[in-house]
Amino acid sequence: MSGRPLDVLEASVGEAVTVRLKDGTEYVGTLTGYDQHMNVVLEDDNTTIIRGDNVVSIHP
Repeated sequence: MSGRPLDVLEASVGEAVTVRLKDGTEYVGTLTGYDQHMNVVLEDDNTTIIRGDNVVSIHP
């Protein structure tokens, strides 16, 4: 797996991830989409769209 951020996101589609935001909030869900700005879409009981500008980290 490449270390480039978008390659890592691509490899994580369909997997459970935790997204940590600048304010310390964490979202856990299945990564179902992303774009070149690292905006991400998580599915769980509902759909959550997170703006990439707020993301500090994404990890399994």
